[in-house]
Amino acid sequence: MKIGYIGLGKMGKNMVLRLLDQGNEVVAWNRSPQPREEVAKAGAIVVDSVEKLVASLESPRVIWLMLPPGKVTQENIDVLESLLEAGDTVIDGSNNIYKLASDHHKQLQKKGIRFMDVGVSGGPAGARNGACLMIGGQKEDFLELEELFKDIAASDAYQFFEGYGAGHYVKMVHNGIEYGMMQALAEGINLMKNSDFNLNLVNVTRIYNQGSVIQSRLVGWLHQAFVDSGVELEEYGGTVGHLGEGQWTVEDAQEKGIPLKVIEESLKFRIESESNPSYTGKVLQALRTAFGGKRSKQDKPYK
Repeated sequence: MKIGYIGLGKMGKNMVLRLLDQGNEVVAWNRSPQPREEVAKAGAIVVDSVEKLVASLESPRVIWLMLPPGKVTQENIDVLESLLEAGDTVIDGSNNIYKLASDHHKQLQKKGIRFMDVGVSGGPAGARNGACLMIGGQKEDFLELEELFKDIAASDAYQFFEGYGAGHYVKMVHNGIEYGMMQALAEGINLMKNSDFNLNLVNVTRIYNQGSVIQSRLVGWLHQAFVDSGVELEEYGGTVGHLGEGQWTVEDAQEKGIPLKVIEESLKFRIESESNPSYTGKVLQALRTAFGGKRSKQDKPYK
C-alpha cells in the first residue's frame, strides 16, 4: 500500500525502511533533512512539508505519526485535521499518554477522519526488523489496515484492542512492567557484584540466559553490555532517565486504588538517581541504551 509517514527519528526511520522492504510505497516527511535523505536512498518518496505529503497521497489516505508524545504530536494532528478528508486515517505510533487518544479521535471525527493509536515495542532494532504492536481504535479500521500492521510487526507480533487509547494503555503498562523487571535485574546484579565470591558477572548473565526461568532479552542485553564495556560499565552514568510511561502507570493505579509497589519503587529509584547515582543505575542505563538508545541527559559518572 501507499502510506504517508511523519517522523524519522531512530524508530521512524527504521520503520520506514521496514515498510519499504515489505513492498510498500512510503511518502515521508521529517523536520530535519538528514533522515529524509537516508530513506530516499532506500526508495521512499520524500517531501519538505506536511502539505506536500498529504497532496502526494490519494484518499483514503493513511498517515502514520512517529513523533515525540505530547505537544509535537498534537501540533501535527492539528495540521493534518486541516488538510485531510473524510475517510482518511491518522495513526499515532508515539508513546502518548492513552487518555489523549479519545481527544484525538473526537477532534478528527468532526471531519470524518479516522484515528488509531498504536503502542510500539522493540526499540529501533524492532522497528527495523519487526516490532511488537499494540493497536487501539475501532475494529473495522484495524481489519482494513491489518496488512499494514502485519508488514511492520515481527511474526505474530501485533494485537488489536477495542477502544480509542487501548493500544497506548497496554503499551504504557508494558513500560511500567519493564521498569520493575529491569530494577529487579539491576539490584540482583549489584548484590552479586558486592558478594564475597568474586563472581564473574559476564558468566553469571550468560548462564542466566541459557534456559533459566529468568532467561530474557534483558539478561541477554546486559550480558552483551558486560562483554562490550566490562562489568564496571564505566562508559555509563549512574543516573537513569524516565520518559513518562512508568509514572503514568503508577498514577493510573493510584486513581484506581490498585497497589503497584514494585513499579512505584522502580520509578522512585529513577527519580532519586538524579542526585544519587549508583552501580544499579549504571546497569539500568546500560539496559536502556541497549534496547532504545536512551542515554540520560543528566548522566553523571559514578565510580
